[in-house]
Amino acid sequence: MTDSAGRADVATKWLRRVARIWSVLVIAFALFMAVAHIVGPEPHTVDYPPIENLLPVVMVLSVLGLAIAWRREALGGALNVGLFLVHMGLYWIIRGKPFPLRAMPLLSAPVVPGVLCLICWWRTRSKVSAHKV
Repeated sequence: MTDSAGRADVATKWLRRVARIWSVLVIAFALFMAVAHIVGPEPHTVDYPPIENLLPVVMVLSVLGLAIAWRREALGGALNVGLFLVHMGLYWIIRGKPFPLRAMPLLSAPVVPGVLCLICWWRTRSKVSAHKV
């Protein structure tokens, strides 16, 4: 008979695998976009105010949190999710309106692995503290 702790451990391993695969895809896409932006300028560039540069910088830092999550799940996941929320707040402050809901599924794709990392950290942390008692 299998116990519930064994099943929870297997579920945590699968969540961790999904989070890592998803984070590799997000990091690869971010690197591709960065290289494409550096190598070739956009043909239809628009002069934005310098404050607009904060939005992509915060999003890049959020993706960097995914790379950190490979070694430190709690720190990387918290950075990813926290900086995503900072991005949403900055968008509202800079643009004067909340982020459009129709674009939320596309923009929230980079935050899903961060949430999964936090879930994995919480599940392993609660399991370790249960063994200490």
